[in-house]
Amino acid sequence: MNKLDILAFGSHPDDVELGCAGTILLQISLGCQVGIIDLTQGELGTRGNQSIRKKEAKEATKKMGVSIRENLKFKDGFFENNETNKLEIIKRIRFYRPSIVLCNAIEDRHPDHGRTATLLYDSCFLSGLEKITTTLNGVKQEPFRPNALYNYVQYNDSKPDFIVDISPFMKKKMEVIKCYSSQFYNPNSKERETIISKKQFLNLVSSRCADLGRFISTDYAEGFFVHRYIGVNNLFNLM
Repeated sequence: MNKLDILAFGSHPDDVELGCAGTILLQISLGCQVGIIDLTQGELGTRGNQSIRKKEAKEATKKMGVSIRENLKFKDGFFENNETNKLEIIKRIRFYRPSIVLCNAIEDRHPDHGRTATLLYDSCFLSGLEKITTTLNGVKQEPFRPNALYNYVQYNDSKPDFIVDISPFMKKKMEVIKCYSSQFYNPNSKERETIISKKQFLNLVSSRCADLGRFISTDYAEGFFVHRYIGVNNLFNLM
């Protein structure tokens, strides 16, 4: 059975972990089947290389307990929102049939992030059109459109549309992020320092979650953006 409840996309390995690992851990604890698809191998990253990132992603995947993880091997920094790439994403959406798709911030410091957001928005819509024909592993696919697309907060200090309490999972989130050790602070590293390899960066990740948490009177939270109004059937589902 290929059906997933949630399918999270990231431009690079570690995007999903930094942006929404806490929410993924929460949903898995509630019995959800969650998958991750990375668009690129992060081969342009200043630190490490694609082989190292692959090993780090495998470790993070195991620690989170997600059901599947794929890498589409788009060209880091240069992939386009074109027909070829849309079709590759549509194939995965139709194969895994997620109720919810999570992906990169709509606007962000890294140009790949915003481009991924637009690519996923287009692909989620097009995936529901029956006149777009796709096959995967020799099997013709049926049209399918996810119920919702949510974009997670990343580098930019943007105001999210809703906030998820991840307090019980914050410690595990940081453990998952640290699987990408090549990308973060290492006093013995000979590679050039980056914004995320500075000593204080991981503290900033925790502080961002703490700051979002205070708005809903919790210790830690993650924020998301929406493309349409959110509806609830019970006021007590709102905090």
